[in-house]
This record gives sequence, structure tokens and C-alpha cells, in this order.
Amino acid sequence: MKRLGLVLVAALLAGAAGPSNPAAGSLSRDNLPWWHARHVAAVARARLGHVDLVFLGDSITQNWEERGPPDWRDFAPQWQRFYSDRNPLNLGFKGDTTASLIWRMEHGEVDGIQPKAAVVLIGANNNGRVHWSAEQTIGGIEAVIAEAHRKLPGTKILLLSVLPSERSAWVDETTIATNRGLAERYGHGQDPLVTYMDVTGLFMKDGHLDKAAFLDGYLTPPDPLLHPTAQTQTRLSEAMEPTLAKMMGDRVHR
Repeated sequence: MKRLGLVLVAALLAGAAGPSNPAAGSLSRDNLPWWHARHVAAVARARLGHVDLVFLGDSITQNWEERGPPDWRDFAPQWQRFYSDRNPLNLGFKGDTTASLIWRMEHGEVDGIQPKAAVVLIGANNNGRVHWSAEQTIGGIEAVIAEAHRKLPGTKILLLSVLPSERSAWVDETTIATNRGLAERYGHGQDPLVTYMDVTGLFMKDGHLDKAAFLDGYLTPPDPLLHPTAQTQTRLSEAMEPTLAKMMGDRVHR
């Protein structure tokens, strides 16, 4: 009976990551001129090699390239502080789901590189227009990790939880369920190359979402809270740093 239960769980996981799951598929956004241009530039950069650290994600990752003023949008000093000496490659693309990240990985963005570590932060946009379920998003993230293993064998992966946001009750519930599933899948050393880190607490205050932690509320007009401020993203880097330094085999950046 126990063996049958394990077989059923394995079958469910395989189904979540299979071709019937759009989050685990491969979806191009190449019809968008800015997206196409960024993809072409990313492929060209990968061909140059000499990448020790790669970031795989969406706009939250792309925001490392933002410069202020104002100070809540000035990410450049912290990128310089934590990552500039690690031969980094930023593969964050605004609006990307797991499926579009998979497409980019399949089409040259990580070809020819062998980084020591990869930071994966993806899934927030799965809760947006496409409205994919927690099970689908977990399968999509599993597919991202599988593609990373295929393209970047031996690279250690720091997988971050999907960040909390202020969009809807459904998004809140789906984010919690997704992170719970990721913890079950990756939080106990099942994959020796993957370390899962739930960073939800960095965005909470007194048991509630810390609205000051997000830059969207400072915009005119404000947007739904989704993207960390530069200061909050610094706290995220500080939380990641001991694990990342161990993966990189270098010093802890402070």
C-alpha cells in the first residue's frame, strides 16, 4: 500500500510537469519588440561565456538593472555590492511566466555557460492574466529546474519562494499553496543541487503584508503591490547571501 501511494504521488507530479500543463510548456513572447531585443542580447552575452552566477526570473529580477532616483528604485548600488564581482548574468524578463522562462532557456540564453550558481525567482506572473493554479505553477517551476539541470549540469540552484503580493484573495491563496508545494518538493534535500528558501517573512510585518516593502505603492498612480523596493531587495540579498556564498565558494558579501 505504501509503495502504491508513492507511485500515485509520482504520477501526480509527472502530470503537473507534463505537456498538458501550460505552465510547464514553452511559450515565446518574441512578438514584443523589447522582449525580442532583450532575448537577442542575452543570447549574445551567453556566447561570450565567463558567467559564474545567473539569475533566472521575471521583472523582480530584471529590476536589478533599475537606477534611481528615487532611492526606492535605485537597485544598482546593491547589485554592485553583492554581485558585480561574481561575473553575473541577469536573465530577468518583465511579465514572464514559467513557460516563457523555459522557452528562453531552450533558445540560447544559457547555452555555452557553466555558472557555479543560479538564482531562480519565478511564478508571480503565473498568478496574473494566465491564472494558472498552484499545482500548475509547481509543475512549471519543476520544469524550469529540470531545464536548468539539463542545460547547466552541476550548477547549484537557489530556488526562492514566490513572493507575496497584494492583488487578490485568490492570488494570496495560490501563492501560499505554491510555496507549500515547493517546500515539500525541494525543502528537504531531495535534489542535492537545489536549495529552497522561503523568503515570505521578509515582506511581512506583524503578520500582515508590509506595504512599504513594495515600490508599486510609490508610483503615480499606484499599482498593485508586487515588486520589492530597492531596500527590500537588499534585505532579500542579505538573506540569500550565506547560502549563495557557499554555493559560489567565495566570501560572504556584506
